[in-house]
Amino acid sequence: MNKQVQSFLDYVTVEKGLSRNTLESYQRDLLQLVSYLNQKKLTGLEKVKKETLLAFLNQRKKEGLSNASINRLLSSLRMFFRFLQMDSGIPEDPTLFIESPKTWDRLPGILTPDEVDKLLLPIGQATPLALRNMAMIELLYATGMRVSELISLSVSSLFLNEGIIKTLGKGSKERLIPIGEPAVDKLREYIAKERPKFLKEKNSEILFLTWSGKGLSRQAFWYLLKKRAVQLGISRPFSPHTLRHSFATHLLERGADLRSVQALLGHSNISTTQIYTHITRERLKKIHQEFHPRG
Repeated sequence: MNKQVQSFLDYVTVEKGLSRNTLESYQRDLLQLVSYLNQKKLTGLEKVKKETLLAFLNQRKKEGLSNASINRLLSSLRMFFRFLQMDSGIPEDPTLFIESPKTWDRLPGILTPDEVDKLLLPIGQATPLALRNMAMIELLYATGMRVSELISLSVSSLFLNEGIIKTLGKGSKERLIPIGEPAVDKLREYIAKERPKFLKEKNSEILFLTWSGKGLSRQAFWYLLKKRAVQLGISRPFSPHTLRHSFATHLLERGADLRSVQALLGHSNISTTQIYTHITRERLKKIHQEFHPRG
């Protein structure tokens, strides 16, 4: 079974051009399935039935996986078994009639515009690290990018005179995102004054660098963002993805249409973007309940 998993990973690497993070997710999901099947003494993937996969998914749910994670796991299984039908000729796809769990148990957390303003205010001394961090946070909120997209940006992906950046999203899909003057100004300052201090006469195309002249990891950026939120007294659960959610919600609240927000976020399916319409409706309900005499 491990060989079949590796064949699948080789296939999606060549045919789909998926990112390393996506490939690692597929590998992790499928190796967990193989481990489960070994425990159940199932020796071949052609013997896997719908009931087997439902039991596997239920076990993962009991282990604490959220509905969103179960949904992603099921997506991995679907792609894998479709590949096996094509490559190994298994008689049927056991994922065919398994319904996806509801992706959103709760609405994603967002910051208010005032909290975003607070997050973007300078604090402490204007050190190279502080100015780099401010440029990253400003750009993340200005574009709604994923953190993986932010940390992989290259200098050549910036078109600051035009107020546009180019990024590669999931599935290596390229998109152009407009950015406003505040983000452009911070990027110009970082590139002109601070980035050379991180390079130390080295060469690198990566935009945001550490003192070693290398790119930041997602974990490093999450840590610096969380640290800043604590310094500013933002006590609610907070992550880099919160800024992406806030970006989308604030656009819709100010009249942006759903298709435009979909394009900016890089969602392949508009149903993924529609969660933000639920957020704005929920916030309107809360405002009505709080302020209307008969709310």
